[in-house]
Parts: sequence; C-alpha cells; structure tokens
Amino acid sequence: MAQEDTFKKIVSHCKEYGFVFPSSDIYDGLAAVYDYAQNGIELKNNIKEYWWKSMVLLHENIVGIDSAIFMHPTAWKASGHVDAFNDPLIDNRDSKKRYRADVLIEDQMAKYEEKIQKEVEKARKRFGESFDEEQYLSTSARVLEYKGKLDALHARFAQAMEQSDLAALKQIIIDEEIVCPISGTRNWTDVRQFNLMFATEMGASADAASKVYLRPETAQGIFVNYLNVQKTGRMKVPFGIAQIGKAFRNEIVARQFIFRMREFEQMEMQFFVTPGTELEWFAHWREARMKWHQALGFGAENYRFHDHEKLAHYANAATDIEFKMPFGFKEVEGIHSRTDFDLTQHEKFSGKQIKYFDPNTNASYVPYVIETSIGVDRMFLSIMCHSYAEEQLENGETRTVLRLPSALAPVKLAVMPLVKKEGLPEKAREIIDALKFHFNCQYDEKDSIGKRYRRQDAIGTPYCVTVDHDTLKDNCVTLRFRDTMKQERVSINALRGIIEDNVSITSLLKQL
Repeated sequence: MAQEDTFKKIVSHCKEYGFVFPSSDIYDGLAAVYDYAQNGIELKNNIKEYWWKSMVLLHENIVGIDSAIFMHPTAWKASGHVDAFNDPLIDNRDSKKRYRADVLIEDQMAKYEEKIQKEVEKARKRFGESFDEEQYLSTSARVLEYKGKLDALHARFAQAMEQSDLAALKQIIIDEEIVCPISGTRNWTDVRQFNLMFATEMGASADAASKVYLRPETAQGIFVNYLNVQKTGRMKVPFGIAQIGKAFRNEIVARQFIFRMREFEQMEMQFFVTPGTELEWFAHWREARMKWHQALGFGAENYRFHDHEKLAHYANAATDIEFKMPFGFKEVEGIHSRTDFDLTQHEKFSGKQIKYFDPNTNASYVPYVIETSIGVDRMFLSIMCHSYAEEQLENGETRTVLRLPSALAPVKLAVMPLVKKEGLPEKAREIIDALKFHFNCQYDEKDSIGKRYRRQDAIGTPYCVTVDHDTLKDNCVTLRFRDTMKQERVSINALRGIIEDNVSITSLLKQL
C-alpha cells in the first residue's frame, strides 16, 4: 500500500474510532484545528503522563510548573518573537493560495530523496539477497544524478535560510520549477516575511486595551519564573523546570493532519546549567531523549538525529529527533543549547536581576539553558502511524489493529459477557468494578464476540476478557491478547497481576 494511502486511512481511522475529530465539524470544520475525542484524549493523556513522570518523577532536580498562556507583551519583545518570529511567505497568483517558501523547497528535496529510494527498491527486487545497498548508492548513475541535484539544492537552501535571503528563496523555487499544487502553475509572487503570533487585546475598553499575544511557545513562561522556582524550591544548578501546555501559531502551511496545527500542545523541559558545561549537558539530554522515544519499542531504524546546520541566534548547539512518518522522516522533538540568551534578555528588558547565586563558588551568574521540546500532537501522530496495521488472517478475513504500546493504550481491558443474560453481564460488571481502580476498563456486550474483538483491536485495547457460562462455575475467564489473538483460560483473581504490570506507565519508565 502506498504511504500516502496509508496516511489517509490513519486520518480516517482517527475519526471513525473516536481519536481525533475536525474542530467545529458540524460547521464544516476550522482549518488546522482539531478536537481530541474519547479515545484520543486517553492516549494523549497517557503520552503526557509518560513524559511528565520520566522528567519529574525520575529526577530529583527537575520540577514542574504551569504558566499562563497570556504573558506581559514585553516578554515577547525580549524573546525576539515580536521582531523575528517569521516564516517566508509566497503566493501563487493563479490559485490565490499562500505557501511557506521553505516548505515548498523542503518538499522538493524530499522528492529527490523519494526518487533515490525508488531506485534502491527497484534494484533490491532485481538483485535479491545479493543486493549491496551501500555499493549501489555509490555507483548507480541515476542515483548519483539525483543525489547531486539534492546536495546542490540543499546547499543553496541552507545558504538562503542562513542569510534570510528572500530573493534567493524565490530564485530556488523558479530554478527548480516548483509548481503550485492547486493551479499547477509557476506564477509566484515575491517572498516576504510573515509573523506567526496571534495578537489580541486585553482590557475592558478599546482605549484602555493593551496588545497581548497567545504564546507561540511555552518556554518563556519557564524562563521568567526560573528564579521564583529556584528560590522557593531551594534548587541548585543544575536543575530543570518541566511544563506541558498549549501554544498557538498562525501557521500558513497547516497540513498533514495534526502534524502542523495552529493550536497545539508542547512538553518542554528547560535545564539550567553552569556556563561552560552546557555542551556536556546537551550531549546528555540528546541521548536521554532518544532513549525515551525508543523505549516505546518502535525500532531504532525509525528514528534519527538531524543536527542543525543553521543555528538559531540564541543557540550554540541544536538537534532534532525525527521519526519516520508515512510522509518521511519528520521532527517530533528538538534539543537545543540556548546559552544564556533568554535569561539575559529578560533581565535586560525587565530591569530586574535574575542571576543565580551559586553557594559553592559564592558567585552570581546567569545560567545557561538546555531545552528539550516535544510536540504532544506530533508524538500522538507518530504513535498512531506506527501502530496502525491491516492484517490478513488465516481465514481470509482482514483485521485493522492498533498495536499501541500497552501502557499508552486508551483502554487496557475490555470485559465482554458471552450473552446479555443468565447472570453473565452481572459477572462482567463485577470484574470491571474490581479492576477499574487500577487501569481503564470498558464493558462491551453489543454484537458477536468476533465483532467486539475487532472493535477493540481497532482502538488498540491490549487485553479482552470473555465471561461465559463456565465462569459462573469455575471463576475463570477467557483472556485474549491483542497482538497474537491467542486466548487462554485464567482465574479472575489472576487478571490484575497478569495485566497491571504490562499496562502501567511504570513498565516504560523502568526501561529508561
């Protein structure tokens, strides 16, 4: 199945099975805004719990806060967002559609990568087990041609972005003959900058109102509170502050479902360190964050680091953790060494001293900061994409299953009476009442057992229990496993012990 078709099926699956709905759906939706449905919010909350506990529970020197979405407008002047939080914008005159110039170019580079991969796959089929991919990549004339074009484009693009050369970005689009996906024409306007922050007014009347912004990131709420946290928590450098919260960006190219939205959620941890040690800590968190992702069991081959060639003005090191989505490797988390830029800027613009006094050296200084920032929605999408599968069964039927990590699954156990009478529903309810305090359970009595199994497979429930007439005699049930579909007879008293360890967040945390 083509990757594009797979992604469309995943998007459809999310709506059909109560994971993600288009926002304001009865009004035909609102572009790039989505609502998390009953199963989606459970999965999302489990992702956030896994992250939060991995930061705050497992580290004595990391604590959490929840800062306000609205901040004093000067905070965004200090951070640079008012003047420099821009995307390069370009319009197609024929379709009247607006695009990010850098995204158009990145898509063009992705096409070269796809062409190379297609050549590799064709060669793999032709040569079979004797195929040497490394040798083929270095000798194939067609591959070398595509790679030469890709490398040349990448070099031009990196230079244009480094120099913020808008004219050069347009020239790349012209030279690469990039067309508008809607009109199919190359009738482009000049590239210009567009600020991504949502602005509004605060105050009872227009005269008294002051301009404020919906925060485009959660990090600044941590920076302005770092000294408050340090003093009240008696924290010593190095220490971290974690936060989960909503952020807002007026994205022009909002696409690929929940991958790029205008309202999204971030999980960020800012780690404050002694100046001069920041690159050591950057390396530490770079590896620690990759380990966190790989503990989900999706395979190391589906992750990679992408080190930044162009660093933000505040950074001296930066890398992204990318995950292999159906539409290519895409960023799910960023790790940045932000130096002392943010704290120094807030000290300058506020006029307040926010230096840390180090009792070990009797010296005051502005700490350097290592940031780990992960998009909850992108993480959610990566999990859905990897977990979705369509399987051909031995009897010729097909089942759709979400192989979610058990600890993240919305429902851990579904309990099903074989029939809706003769005391079986009551016994099933009794089992749920005993287990619902330990993990999320669901009662299901509608349709045949087979259809109920398929329904639970589709939402990723790792365990199903069937209560039958023998249960009333021997106090045993049939336990079915999602991934293997195997069934075994177990005592009701043993259910909690079998299931709980496998479905708890602790089972993931122990791998870190």
